[in-house]
Formats: sequence, structure tokens, C-alpha cells
Amino acid sequence: MVDVKITSEYITLGQFLKYVGIIGNGCEAKIYLVENDAYINDALDTRRGRKIYPGDVVRVNNQTYKVIS
Repeated sequence: MVDVKITSEYITLGQFLKYVGIIGNGCEAKIYLVENDAYINDALDTRRGRKIYPGDVVRVNNQTYKVIS
């Protein structure tokens, strides 16, 4: 599990994907989420605007990330 530190109250799923280097820019988030699964706290979620808070666990590309503040 990889810790991902954020300095704001939350980060959106699209911003998260860009932040960890899975996509190159925000425009790619919608396409990526149509073609790939993203799980937040073990629940499938495809909304690029989904808010992710510290303590949440994100699983994409067979990698698990824990968001910390």
C-alpha cells in the first residue's frame, strides 16, 4: 500500500489519478474510468468528481493507495 499525502480537505478521483501519475491530464480521467475499474474503500466508483478524503483507500491498476493528510 502506498501512502498519498494531500494538503487539502479532499481530492477528486480525477485529480487523484493525475496526482499519482496514472493519467497525464484531467481530460483523460473520463476515458480512463470508462475503460478501467477504480475502487474507493472497496466500492467500485467511476465518477471522476468523486471526493476522496484522508483515510480513504483507493485501488486502481492493481495498486492500493491510502490517502493521508
